[in-house]
Amino acid sequence: MSLEEYKGVFIYAQQVDNKLSNIAFELLGKARELAADLDEKKVTAVLLGSGVENLADELAEYGADRVIVVDNPELKDYRTEPYTHALASVINEFKPEIMLVGATAIGRDLGPRTSARVKTGLTADCTKLEIGDFPLNPIPGQEQKHKQLLMTRPAFGGNTIATIACPNHRPQMATVRPGVMQKIAPIANAKAEVVKFDPGFERNNCYVDILKVVKEVSSVADIADAKILVSGGRGVGSKENFKLLEDLAEVLNATVSCSRAVVDSGWMPKEMQVGQTGKTVRPKVYFAIGISGAIQHVAGMEESDFIVAINKDENAPIFDVADLGIVGDLNKVVPLLTEKLKAEKAKKG
Repeated sequence: MSLEEYKGVFIYAQQVDNKLSNIAFELLGKARELAADLDEKKVTAVLLGSGVENLADELAEYGADRVIVVDNPELKDYRTEPYTHALASVINEFKPEIMLVGATAIGRDLGPRTSARVKTGLTADCTKLEIGDFPLNPIPGQEQKHKQLLMTRPAFGGNTIATIACPNHRPQMATVRPGVMQKIAPIANAKAEVVKFDPGFERNNCYVDILKVVKEVSSVADIADAKILVSGGRGVGSKENFKLLEDLAEVLNATVSCSRAVVDSGWMPKEMQVGQTGKTVRPKVYFAIGISGAIQHVAGMEESDFIVAINKDENAPIFDVADLGIVGDLNKVVPLLTEKLKAEKAKKG
């Protein structure tokens, strides 16, 4: 493998039912930063599907300079084999230096299979990406390579943070958790170069047939989109006690979320979980109520603009990341806070 042949930063632009997923725009935002650090002029989005070429302008609006479109009826719905073949074929043909995929249900299936097919490594569930030297610190007798993709992710159950590189193979591939990276402000009237690519499709024994698609309609708000989150942990005490958080959220026009311990206890559905095994969120205000602040939870909310922690344990780790900490009994503090906010809201009419 000649590493010099591989150039540019590519992202997989996930779409479902011909609608782009938000992770595609988040990846484009990060790709532009990485490309600038590598002195690359173009960011490329890879768009796979059937009848999807019309989505290229939307990708351009959020930072794609070029869109490689593989449009084929075999790609109408996501299936592992045809999508893996399509993305691997794009990589082999266009040779990106970096290939980013969203760590969604689709991306977690597609990314590893594609990396195996093109014979490179993949770092999964990354929370941070940057360009730098590897090894991070010089080691006598070992070459320190420059301008490598440094991929950071929680490891060993979230008890430590690992920074991983792929210095000897290309592309450097990573899946990135939704909600971690920030999309850019839309670029008005942006246009991208559209390249149509046909890798050819031949059905094999790895193909599956989709007999029926059943869509589940969720009544739970998507916590990743919330501007204000009121999040509760085991310290809330019971499922019934979450009524205190719901009352506070109602006053703030906020959404209720929770920690893994709450989901494990059966108090709240999985869709409301924040953390390493839940969702990564970046609200303007995050209330951490009765949450101790384990690293697994903090990994999912530490990028919030403003963090308010309420906990009776003054030594709780959550206070290390909080902008405002209140030491006290949440059963007293939360209702008092709710009443004060109600009074302020009433004053303003």
